[in-house]
Amino acid sequence: MGDSQTWTAEPSAAEHARSVLAASWSCAVTAEGGREEFVGAHAVAEDGRVTLDVPEDSTLVAAAICAPRGEPSAVLEFADVAPVPLRSRIRARLWIAGWFVPGDGRLELKPTRVVLRRPSGAVVVDLDEFAAAAPDPLATAEARLLTHLADCHPDAVERLTRLVEPDSLHGAVRVQPLAVDRHGLTLRIERARAHGDVRLSFHAPADDVAQLTERMHALLSRASAASCPRALQRQRTDGDR
Repeated sequence: MGDSQTWTAEPSAAEHARSVLAASWSCAVTAEGGREEFVGAHAVAEDGRVTLDVPEDSTLVAAAICAPRGEPSAVLEFADVAPVPLRSRIRARLWIAGWFVPGDGRLELKPTRVVLRRPSGAVVVDLDEFAAAAPDPLATAEARLLTHLADCHPDAVERLTRLVEPDSLHGAVRVQPLAVDRHGLTLRIERARAHGDVRLSFHAPADDVAQLTERMHALLSRASAASCPRALQRQRTDGDR
């Protein structure tokens, strides 16, 4: 990046996993009875335990009753999908394996393994760390925030590219906000046949939307003081012909 920020922290794997879980509205469940998709049917406890509200005739109920206690019998899958339309919108996938315990018309999953797959690769998340981690404070507001930035402030997105190394913008045809968390904003740089992501870190973490607004203003102020990347200038000149 073409700036002098020293704050480069990113969410840990456990925090990222909990953020995916907090923001997801749907999940897929694979068990001995097959695979089922659920929308708006899961709830998450403070320690990350997942419960499912399923129909009585669901094959999951029979699988939960018949499965040997303590042995993994199901896998829950959650997808982290970028709210802004762009290529490769799935930013991460989260799998939680375990066994279901029936109770009060719901199924509670006792986890035995948590795996988070990001573009950098898959990582097994420690169960204690997963239970102790908190989701990013912006996780449930991220979709609204990014959609607003992309739809209402494209000029601000373009200005932020001044903080990106010119080489990273070579051949760029479009830049969109991909993700935001308390530590920074990630931009997706799309080219004709490829794409890449660049992270702009905040000078300090943002614990709520008000603090995020201040952090974004600070980024934009520094971007305004930076020179316009030559790669972006070439793109604009070509488009004006």
